[in-house]
Amino acid sequence: MSQRVLIVVTNVGHYDDPSHPTGLWLSELTHAWEVFEEAGYEMTLASPRGGLSPLEPRSLKFPTYDKGAKAWHADPARMTLLEHTKRPDEIDSADFDAVYFTGGHGTMYDFPDSEGLQRIIREIYERGDIVSTVCHGYAALLNTKLSDGSYLVAGKTLTGFAWREEVLAGVDKLVPFNIEDEVKKRGALYKKGLIPFTSYAVTDGNLVTGQNPGSAKETAKKVVAALG
Repeated sequence: MSQRVLIVVTNVGHYDDPSHPTGLWLSELTHAWEVFEEAGYEMTLASPRGGLSPLEPRSLKFPTYDKGAKAWHADPARMTLLEHTKRPDEIDSADFDAVYFTGGHGTMYDFPDSEGLQRIIREIYERGDIVSTVCHGYAALLNTKLSDGSYLVAGKTLTGFAWREEVLAGVDKLVPFNIEDEVKKRGALYKKGLIPFTSYAVTDGNLVTGQNPGSAKETAKKVVAALG
């Protein structure tokens, strides 16, 4: 039987200010999907509320709007997958060998407090299977606690979108919180690459994390390696 990966995307399409759209960063999905597909994995899309995952408009521009992202965006069948994602209560974590959380700033609003996502993360992590995130996808880890009440991220080496990258992207005044600071407050051993927006990914046991959109492919490859 092939390995099965649950890929989680956001349902949120704007910042606190509705005039500023956001959503799923498409290449963080497509780059990982390509790696997992090549490995022969089966994939299922889910989101905190189920249903539509809107796209971050900035992800549909150079440089991350590459051949794979363009092909997905132009494929009605693929886009339909993003219109009909599953809810957490429709997901049995036992059906999956790994979970991969995509980014985009929308995740900062609906990932951190989703009890359904926290259940899935906890169950997959505690049985030794792979929990992975890229970019702002690590928002899903912020408030996730293990069965003993401790934060999953406490004492774990991980990465995710850096505050410096928020500033360079010009959205530091729009984001609801400083995610790098928040994960550190929960005891994470946060690491980042020397050069912003370049690929950087970290594996700590069965936790695999990538820093930014450019890290999605490397993150997915580390997931494949971790699954053996």
